[in-house]
Amino acid sequence: MNAPDNTLHPMQRIVHTLMATCLAVMATAVFLNVVLRYGFGSSVPASEELSRLLFVWMVFLGAAAAYPAGEHMAFTSLIGLLRHRPALFAVATLVIRLLVLLASVLLGRGAWQQVVVGMDSTSVVLGYPVGLLPLPALLCAVAIGATALWEIAQRKPLDLGHSAEVE
Repeated sequence: MNAPDNTLHPMQRIVHTLMATCLAVMATAVFLNVVLRYGFGSSVPASEELSRLLFVWMVFLGAAAAYPAGEHMAFTSLIGLLRHRPALFAVATLVIRLLVLLASVLLGRGAWQQVVVGMDSTSVVLGYPVGLLPLPALLCAVAIGATALWEIAQRKPLDLGHSAEVE
């Protein structure tokens, strides 16, 4: 369960506010477009493009915020069996964090390539640099990778988040 907003770190509050703003703008744009299309036979061409851009940003902001909070989907059945063997649990934790770091590097590298390619072209309707679409993936990869490195350096144990053996 999430902590009340008054106990959130200021950066978490900012990210949550940005995600809520993205969702509100998307919902408003889509609702307005539906009303205009079915009620008046017209539409706002920028609505679809804006919604797509905001959705991508919202998803990657959410992913970056979920990792340090331990809210990503996890299959803990196997690792949970090692809970009572501290040495094996520590090794498994390190391997998992190194895999997270590798995935972050691969995601970041691919996203950076897309950002560089996209900065030379603009979107059709709104005219923003197309590099803004993969940019949140790059920022997410950096945030998750930095968090994984920090957790490796701190030797922070995995938080299994529950006592059940199988999910």
